[in-house]
Amino acid sequence: MAGLTVTSGTGRWVLLTTVLGSGMTMLDGTVVNVALPRISRSLNADLASLQWVLNAYMLTLAGLILLGGALGDRYGRRRVFIIGAVWFSIASLLCGVAVNAEMLIAARALQGIGGALLMPGSLAIIQATFAEDQRARAIGAWSGLGGIAAAIGPFLGGWLVDGPGWRWAFLINLPLGVITVAVAARHVPENRDPGAHGRFDIAGAAVGAVSLGAISYALIRAAEGWSVTVAAAAVIGVVAAVGFVWLERREPNPMLPLSIFRSRQFSVVNVVTFGIYAALSGIMFLLGMELQLVAGFSALVAGAALVPLTILMLLFSARSGQLTERIGPRIPLSVGPLISAAGVLMMLRIGPSTNYWTDVLPAVLILGVGMVLLVAPLTATVLAAAPVENAGVASGVNNAVARAAGLIAIAALPLVAGSAARNALGSGFDIVFGRGVWVCAALMAVSAVISAVGVRNPDAASRAKAPEPQCKVNCAAEAPPLETAGPTHPR
Repeated sequence: MAGLTVTSGTGRWVLLTTVLGSGMTMLDGTVVNVALPRISRSLNADLASLQWVLNAYMLTLAGLILLGGALGDRYGRRRVFIIGAVWFSIASLLCGVAVNAEMLIAARALQGIGGALLMPGSLAIIQATFAEDQRARAIGAWSGLGGIAAAIGPFLGGWLVDGPGWRWAFLINLPLGVITVAVAARHVPENRDPGAHGRFDIAGAAVGAVSLGAISYALIRAAEGWSVTVAAAAVIGVVAAVGFVWLERREPNPMLPLSIFRSRQFSVVNVVTFGIYAALSGIMFLLGMELQLVAGFSALVAGAALVPLTILMLLFSARSGQLTERIGPRIPLSVGPLISAAGVLMMLRIGPSTNYWTDVLPAVLILGVGMVLLVAPLTATVLAAAPVENAGVASGVNNAVARAAGLIAIAALPLVAGSAARNALGSGFDIVFGRGVWVCAALMAVSAVISAVGVRNPDAASRAKAPEPQCKVNCAAEAPPLETAGPTHPR
């Protein structure tokens, strides 16, 4: 059923459901970074365990998110959305009652599976249930409300960690999940893609996850010293990556259609995406820890540190998209990362005697200006570089690239810090942070160079035919919500 209006009662319920569903995953991503120091003390977790608390979630999410979209198209978007919400909520409960780091890591991996079922459905439900002339307005409302949730999240997360405790950073998902499921079951009409057919690429998803997991394991363990186990994991990761490419070339219905990379523009922008989101995920991981472990800030202040970035993107991303329509993506994608790199380097001022207003806020504002310039053009260029009928595939691939980048960055940054990482949760973290800042800034700068050399401005006719980017208002910092109002996977 596709014919709802934004002002209708059912239309409002549908919007509420999709906002709550995506809001759970967004809130979770915000809160966990803030909660890491408390988790470390409570569960006696070392730095490697904290890396896995983040990466276990991103590993299953990145590996299965395209498959989750395919399941929704085949078996019903509402059904899979509800299953994802229930799964995510149960996994959140397991996170909240974890008695050790190993249990928490396993529960986080289960959370990622729930997120992979839940996240692709939000915009797919909007696309399938709203009338064509209402979809842009519905997506705008979804983005705006999501932006508000992103701005509130750090305050709520910091308050939970400082108040009831870090476990409530996960348990807060339970009431949200109950409301999401209840509203979706009662008010969201079921819909599916009658043209979805062919087998699911289970082998591709499994081999891709093995590759990312083995490489992450090797990078995390290598920070403690090289060993036969580390070398074996690295070899398995590389072999699995080669096997993944081999499988996707031969799979009739691949999870990742390699033919889409024949577009030079699409390939270049995805390389830029990898660099940008590796740097951004890395600095968010490091900053929350630095502010609490070294600067002595409360979880609330540390969580709220990046709120100005979210507000800037909420207010100005649409204008950045309009600027890109006029001048093309090359300049924004070249200048934006350089400004972001400058903001990241300004964070070198953060240390034991940090003042938020003079040391943290200016750096975050400069980082925010850079991100405002680059995120909307990044999305629009990815969509424009692919044929219109593959817009959903293009955005899904770009989303997966962004998440894989965060996964690898969080695994690799302590390794770059060398021996200081072995005492990272004590006096050594300031060294880890300083070296990580230089790496993240370098990734931003390299991305700027790649954009300047590799990105091409389309002519006016091509811009007129390009798909409308959906990430104009709420382009979340952790990973771009790049699902488009169309198919989210290859069929």
